[in-house]
Amino acid sequence: MTFPLTSPLLARALKERNYNDLTPVQSAVLTPEAAGRDILVSAQTGSGKTVAFGLAMASTLLGDAETLPPAGIPLALVIAPTRELAQQVQRELEWLYGYAQARVVACVGGMNPHFERRQLADGGHIVVGTPGRLRDHIERGALNASSLKVVALDEADEMLDMGFREDLEFILEATPAERRTLLFSATMPKSIAALARRYQQNPLRIEVEGGESGHADIEYRAIRVAPNEIELAVVNLLRFTEAPTAIVFCNTRESVRHLHATLIERGFAAVLLSGELSQHERNQSMQALRDGRARVCVATDVAARGIDLPNLGLVIHAELPSDAETLQHRSGRTGRAGRKGVSVLLASASRRRRLEILLKEAGVRAIWGGPPTADEIRKLDQERLLKDPLLSDAPTEQELALGRLLLKGSTPERLAAALIKLYYSRLPAVEDVCDPGEERQQRSREPRRNDTPSPRNHAPASRFPEASVWFKLDIGRKKNADPKWLLPMLCRKGDIKRQDIGAIRIFEHETQFEVAQSVADRFRANIARPGGEPIKIERLKSPSGQTHERRHAAGRSSPGRKGKEKP
Repeated sequence: MTFPLTSPLLARALKERNYNDLTPVQSAVLTPEAAGRDILVSAQTGSGKTVAFGLAMASTLLGDAETLPPAGIPLALVIAPTRELAQQVQRELEWLYGYAQARVVACVGGMNPHFERRQLADGGHIVVGTPGRLRDHIERGALNASSLKVVALDEADEMLDMGFREDLEFILEATPAERRTLLFSATMPKSIAALARRYQQNPLRIEVEGGESGHADIEYRAIRVAPNEIELAVVNLLRFTEAPTAIVFCNTRESVRHLHATLIERGFAAVLLSGELSQHERNQSMQALRDGRARVCVATDVAARGIDLPNLGLVIHAELPSDAETLQHRSGRTGRAGRKGVSVLLASASRRRRLEILLKEAGVRAIWGGPPTADEIRKLDQERLLKDPLLSDAPTEQELALGRLLLKGSTPERLAAALIKLYYSRLPAVEDVCDPGEERQQRSREPRRNDTPSPRNHAPASRFPEASVWFKLDIGRKKNADPKWLLPMLCRKGDIKRQDIGAIRIFEHETQFEVAQSVADRFRANIARPGGEPIKIERLKSPSGQTHERRHAAGRSSPGRKGKEKP
């Protein structure tokens, strides 16, 4: 395919990235009417806007030349709301302008500003950054904006919502009046229109149709779940879909931490992403997803904008988004630029009405159903095993020789059974979940110890015949504390085994637990190390106001508060 009004070198880069067809917004910025003009674009997230403004600025940057001149004072500036989006834009522009010999410099909060200043001093054609960091570099004289020919604002509505208006106005005032201004926004509120009137000259208005067309590559599914089985449903959805990469959204940092620990315990290669992480930790999480070391990201809405992951085929809303716009931005992480994706929303009976309203406001239709069952997943596992490349790829001579050696000592049936056992050992266990649908099927379940609170004046006896040491951490029922994820977290952070932890008692704002005395000193030393979960753990002189020795010896009950004991 030929790309009109596009540099041959940019067209070459597009073809190498399999851009056989441009998205509507990319085609719109390459029309003759848009050439050389300011443009005001509204389009859904995931519609290919980054490549669109990269193509739109090409005629201004290159003119009739095929390559850019030697790097010096920047010619183009791209402003994005978040560091993740800015870094993504940098990567996109680097491959798009790679043959045109462009140098793209990123300036974002959370990174070393001295390193960025050195990069700016070395020269660059395009600078991509977040508003606060760009303003800081301009004020310090590190970023020279006097020669900018084009400025692009990506996710302009989000930048205004995040309170960056003053920074944006400062940056735009520092640029030449005759520059081109490309303004891209998912929505077009009055604040964006006002910004366009002030800083654009007779802009061409480009509006890519929303509604169903904006979600054409995303299949929405609404899953009925029991309130106490949301995490189990997430496990089964990840196992059933087996997307190369998936994002699971939660609404709070505590929920992210909780669900991430649960998935790690189940055997998933998962990372977490939330606002409490340092930039280095966020970069590590993103890199693990990009290079395949992890395939599940548990995230807050900090990840909802600006993150583009390869092969992201599944988005799960473990907790419902706050509004229709957040739903669209979360879901827009998949189904990008022609790729298909699935967005799954989990809702208990009490949240169903709210979910129906969200879907209506977002203009999408969802397929309703129950969570994948254990039997459905096991059937899929069998089909996937039979199609596994290990069985279809031609073996090497060395592998055949080893196979003949194994056959001498065992039967084919035993070897096949061993292969099956090895295959299933790699897979996280599936969960038994119910569909609380219209039939309201009742399912018999063994009562769980934690379902019934202990009597008010009864405290669990120590699980150790020897003396133990009690600790407490600053997470309780208010922050979704549960032995399911607390136990593996404590073992990992303290470098001890499950059998080294005794009773776990969960209260409203804290959790108390006992550790075998033989490993208590090692546990204390390990939890004092920096890094890992930002959870405060400290020695407890006595559980619930008593000394452990006195309670253990006399068998007295602890007064006052209820607790939950680890089964």
